[in-house]
Amino acid sequence: EAVYKVTAADDQCVYANLTCSLLTFNQTNVTKVCPGARCMFAFYGGESVYHQYILVLHLCNLFVVLWLVNFIYALGQCTLAGAFASYYWAPRKPKDIPPFPLYSSFSRAIRYHTGSLAFGSLILAWVQVVRVVLMYLDHKLKGSQNCVARFLVCCLRCCFWSLERFIKFLNKNAYIMIAIYGKNFCTSSKDAFSLLMRNILRVATLDCITWFLLFIGKLFIAGVASILTLVFLRLFQEFLPTVNYVLVPIVMVIIGSYMIANGFFNVFCTCVETLFLCFCEDLEKNDGSSSKPYYISPGLHKILRKGEERAKSCASS
Repeated sequence: EAVYKVTAADDQCVYANLTCSLLTFNQTNVTKVCPGARCMFAFYGGESVYHQYILVLHLCNLFVVLWLVNFIYALGQCTLAGAFASYYWAPRKPKDIPPFPLYSSFSRAIRYHTGSLAFGSLILAWVQVVRVVLMYLDHKLKGSQNCVARFLVCCLRCCFWSLERFIKFLNKNAYIMIAIYGKNFCTSSKDAFSLLMRNILRVATLDCITWFLLFIGKLFIAGVASILTLVFLRLFQEFLPTVNYVLVPIVMVIIGSYMIANGFFNVFCTCVETLFLCFCEDLEKNDGSSSKPYYISPGLHKILRKGEERAKSCASS
């Protein structure tokens, strides 16, 4: 809806900046009171309470959307962590593993941990909304000559980007501890952070190895998908529409396959992180004796011990 307002040459005009209508403007006495006044287009929208606070309402909608997305993601992480933890802490594998571990973990998360997951998602959503506002301000200040304001906004964007990454890292490990022990979000965050700090060398080693292996796996899947796409285009060229630029569909397949692989590999990443936290807890609470045996399987324990020895030797050299 177009909004028109009275524009007058004289600033003292009582009708200046008031809303007007093109259809009835000439029938009013505005031109008599304010000679030279015209009814000019001002903007699209309206002047109701809704239109006055529309930006605030958009921010509220954005906040709720981010909160819901983060909550769903947190629920998925907590569900997977509970399923993997039930495998790790089973004394006799696979006999003591509960039936339908994924469904059981999902039921526990929905019934007992909804508040903790919502609280963690709420914190992350606030930070993301602030980041969006800063991005909007940075976009508006691109044509500005105020270098100080642009520099401050850029610094704030970097700070909140780092804060978002840290909160995601903290939330992810807190959800794992929630799935294991069932404590509240704040206690689980503190316990997870303390446990990781006590095993900082293992954390660094595992993160590097996990990131590298998963990245290689994603690249391998994307590469295989691109090769199959090229072979398909060559073999069935006569049955397909004319493709002027073969590189375009191949690039699209690479991007799509990498994103799909990234989604599936997040499950493996959650598995590794859950088993790692369980392993650190296991080493601190048990000593491998007959009275306090390790819950970790001997094969996995041997692999992790070898990784630690290699990391220590590399650090010392």
